[in-house]
Amino acid sequence: MAEGPTLVVGLGNPGPRYAGNRHNVGFMVADELARRMGGSFKAHRGRADLVEGRLAGERVVLAKPKCYMNESGGPVASLRDFFKLAPDAIVVIHDELDIPYATLRLKLGGGDNGHNGLKSVTKSLGTRDYYRVRFGIGRPPGRQNPADFVLSDFTTVERKELDFFIDRAADAVEMVIERGLEPAQNQYHAS
Repeated sequence: MAEGPTLVVGLGNPGPRYAGNRHNVGFMVADELARRMGGSFKAHRGRADLVEGRLAGERVVLAKPKCYMNESGGPVASLRDFFKLAPDAIVVIHDELDIPYATLRLKLGGGDNGHNGLKSVTKSLGTRDYYRVRFGIGRPPGRQNPADFVLSDFTTVERKELDFFIDRAADAVEMVIERGLEPAQNQYHAS
């Protein structure tokens, strides 16, 4: 990773109404990483809540934008500018419809796949070249609208193992920071 801190951003929607939604899995992973760092989120002028500390032996700024998902890019770009970061010092954690539930996929760059949070981040940063930790939430059942699906809570069955999978996603973020993308992909794509 680059010099200076790594900015790790969990994507989600703010407030209790959205807390358990599939779309908020990025926030859930960020909360687990904050717990590991021994910190709690505090307001920052960049329209995000932050925890600063160390993760995997590296300096990390952990962020949760304080805006709706489709406006996430503004706070991410503001934090990039504030900490003077290159795009490859940014890791974004988000839900992904086209990956089976709880499957992790890690990558650098790529499209937004219709994800409004990523669309906003890419537009605001002016590049796609940031890391993504994609947490599979699967496709909606039957004919359910994908927009309704992402804004619904995980099912009782999914919630039984959700903590384990959030923990695993947090491990993957740490490995990307500590060892780089390829070793993390080798470990987390195989299983």
